[in-house]
Amino acid sequence: MTAAQQDIPPQVRVQNVSLFFKQVKALSDVSFDVTRGCIFGLIGSDGAGKSSMLRLMAGMLKPSTGDIFIEGLHNVRQRKQIKPLIGYMPQRFGLYRDLTVEENIDFFMDVFGIARTERKKRKEKYLGFSNLLPFVNRPAGNLSGGMKQKLGLACVLSHEPKLLILDEPTNGVDPVSRGEFWEILTQMRQEGMTLIVSTAYLDEGEKCDRLALMHGGVILQTASPAVMKTGHATLEAALIARIQEVDRELADDTFSL
Repeated sequence: MTAAQQDIPPQVRVQNVSLFFKQVKALSDVSFDVTRGCIFGLIGSDGAGKSSMLRLMAGMLKPSTGDIFIEGLHNVRQRKQIKPLIGYMPQRFGLYRDLTVEENIDFFMDVFGIARTERKKRKEKYLGFSNLLPFVNRPAGNLSGGMKQKLGLACVLSHEPKLLILDEPTNGVDPVSRGEFWEILTQMRQEGMTLIVSTAYLDEGEKCDRLALMHGGVILQTASPAVMKTGHATLEAALIARIQEVDRELADDTFSL
């Protein structure tokens, strides 16, 4: 990294964030930065805290302690200013099954107040990316799983956010559709968008510029995929070894009490 790059503030900064649900600690003292124009991946076992972290960044939850800044804005105190800057796609994205493909994307552009002079261009761009233009009159409920996810992405992109937050967007989607979905994400990154995505598929983790390995509500490591798998044949082997090491250390500490 050059000195000039070091002077550029991160687009997202997470500082010492913890999250409690009553007596359960979902996240514990989590900190990381996300640089502009990259794909940042959250990976880890089920229950690691990935979805909670994404919901916090999207403003759906408030941290119990700590702070999150997006474009230098505090995501709790300045939530209204941040809202138009981000696009958030949860695991179960809220498409309207009885509305057509076109009616769904029109609805989302209504929500964000997109000018009518812009709508045709944006529909052609984002439905075109998603290969959905031939299906604009099809009800969303009649789409395949992969096509529903691509429509969800097109809807989230329609207001052209600077930061895209995706929670396991390809979970349960067939391999071909997964590949097409990631082609869209890669193109959006090339156009300057920043993406934060959680994934259960480590081949998708390999496509990220940087990864954060989460386990038990904490971040074990933040690094590029290449660095993270140093000394191991695959990224999967590296992650399993790191998680098992942490679990053994916890077990040893427990038995030593």
